[in-house]
Amino acid sequence: MNSTLSVAILSGKGGVGKTNISLNLAYGLYQQGFKPLLMDCDMGLANLDVLLGITPEANLQDTLMGKASLTDVLYHLEPGGFDVLPAASGVPELNDLKPELRDILIDKLEPLLASYDFIFMDLGAGISENVQTFAAMSAVRIVIITPEPTSLTDGYALIKVLNNRFGMQDFMIVVNEASSQKEAHSTYDRIRTACVHFLHIEPVLLGFVHRDSKLPEAVCHQKPLLLYAPQSQGSRDLMNISQKMQKVRLSMADWLASRTILQRHA
Repeated sequence: MNSTLSVAILSGKGGVGKTNISLNLAYGLYQQGFKPLLMDCDMGLANLDVLLGITPEANLQDTLMGKASLTDVLYHLEPGGFDVLPAASGVPELNDLKPELRDILIDKLEPLLASYDFIFMDLGAGISENVQTFAAMSAVRIVIITPEPTSLTDGYALIKVLNNRFGMQDFMIVVNEASSQKEAHSTYDRIRTACVHFLHIEPVLLGFVHRDSKLPEAVCHQKPLLLYAPQSQGSRDLMNISQKMQKVRLSMADWLASRTILQRHA
């Protein structure tokens, strides 16, 4: 019986902090006693290894090519305490995997995923075939936006594509780099209004993260913000979101039990 919550972390455009949020949510849940797995699903342009300062001996490309098993690819972070599945970097053709290769990857993944409480899939920005497929398979979709108009426009476009193609109606929003709570709520209200008016769906505000001067420092030190500066405003915001994720998983327990971790679509 499944109890693993699969979470797709998405954004319409790059540079909105998607990977940092994925990393810190996983770290925050680990700190609270859960077992998360962080998957770098930006298959051809991976950067999670750089953000963490790690040099994996193998990655998901090696698994797809039959050169390594997933257990060989799995990287246990120390300090950090949770597992990471790194992807390949500088291999753009992996950004749009052929359906048969995606199926092979999922077949290999499924036995491994069941041992985790949360699976965070850090997807590439935009609406590539990989992004759409993994987003549709996950139990929860979190769209990261910032107050920038282009982020809002592209975030809405991503939701629209997933709604039109797969009938997806459930989306959560995290507003990143907000200068204030007021700006965060105003940003959320803009994307919510567009979704309600044009798509007749209402995304939920999961939380927001203040702009934090400690974040660039954490990136330079190749550490999660929650580890580098746990008392900073950004860390408090991220911990708040990770606590909400616990409640989301608990509220979905019966539904999760009736489905596979990654639900395939025709």
